[in-house]
Amino acid sequence: MDAPPHPFRIPNFRAYWAARLAMTLAQNAMIIVIGWQAYAIARRTMDQSHAAAQLGLIGLCQFLPLFLTTPVTGLIADRFDRRYIVRITVFLQLLCAATLGYATWSGAMTLGIVFTVAVLLGLARAFAGPAFGALAPNLVPKEVLPTAIALSSTSWQAGAIVGPAIGGYAYSLAPSAAYIVASVLFAVAFVAVLQITPVPRPKRLVGVHPLRQIVDGLVYVGQNKLVLGSITLDLFAVFLAGTSALLPIYAADVLHVGERGLSLLAAAPAVGAAITAAIFSFRPIKTNVGPKMLGAVIVYGTATIVFGLSTVMPLSLAALAVAGAADMFSVYIRSTLVQLHTPDAMRGRVGAVSQLTISASNELGEAESGFLASALGPVGAVLVGGGGAIVVTMLWTFLFPALRAARTFDPPSSLIDLPKTGGRDLELEITP
Repeated sequence: MDAPPHPFRIPNFRAYWAARLAMTLAQNAMIIVIGWQAYAIARRTMDQSHAAAQLGLIGLCQFLPLFLTTPVTGLIADRFDRRYIVRITVFLQLLCAATLGYATWSGAMTLGIVFTVAVLLGLARAFAGPAFGALAPNLVPKEVLPTAIALSSTSWQAGAIVGPAIGGYAYSLAPSAAYIVASVLFAVAFVAVLQITPVPRPKRLVGVHPLRQIVDGLVYVGQNKLVLGSITLDLFAVFLAGTSALLPIYAADVLHVGERGLSLLAAAPAVGAAITAAIFSFRPIKTNVGPKMLGAVIVYGTATIVFGLSTVMPLSLAALAVAGAADMFSVYIRSTLVQLHTPDAMRGRVGAVSQLTISASNELGEAESGFLASALGPVGAVLVGGGGAIVVTMLWTFLFPALRAARTFDPPSSLIDLPKTGGRDLELEITP
């Protein structure tokens, strides 16, 4: 039997990988500048605590559209051609970048514009996430899916490394330049997703009401304890220990390194993550995946505490790099487990639930960080978050024994039908 091809030998995956790289570069070049601009605007009329709260509101504006639309976005990703959903959402992000570029160039940028665009970006990501995630397994054979996930993560992390640097340096040359660069990159991503040819689509369920299909996705996540434990661990750990929203405060008021230093701080976690993802693309994890994921989250929380206590740039960068590497370790295992333990017909809905937890941990976590920093100061907020991530991991070890029992990525051999909620056949994987 011939060995399955490497993902890069598959044209559709190459186009997918290029689109994700360009889109991530654009998002990170733009988002880092949005935070810096919003904090600078707020500091003209507010003290540090109130300005920090504005950063929290930006995260909230991105999270709410996703929270409100999650049931619908997952169903749409399972019922319609996922390629078209991705194309539309990339184009919407292109329009957002162009709008911010014009507002900055014309001197009309306000917090109101920032918040409005943040809502639109959240809406675009709400629909893009399930479609993008569910599309990847349709592009490669199952045997090379872990490698494809590692490569996809590498493109995301590479974009996260270079994107902030592009945004920070372009902004230092001309404030609108960062958004112009982001617009060009979104255009490249749009062209790349146009190159993805038709791929296999899941069978559509006949005679099942859309609301019932939405409920079925939630039921599946709730009953598959391995999937539920994996995505909720990420939710609470990153929600508590995420530091991205506070980086402008650290750059301006703790480390005193300015916007160029901010770009380095934002890129540091991605450097560690990219190195980890690159290693996994050649030497994927195969054994003791659950315990390794739990250990990685503990390392993530510990590195976050070190960053919170640091007052010198080299140690701060090192701590963020270690945190990024540990986070990538956890994300790689979680993503592979969720993809391989979910039937293709439900990947959009399960992906929507997973994206909701990711967004809650990121955008809602940014809101939590901003508001907590307003009350405790940035250092206190980071220390509480890092310690909280460690406590959550210890709790999850006992609440979800399926996590510590997971030795490989292989789905369990025992399968049963989903509970009779829709009157159709759909497999549910049973985990220990």
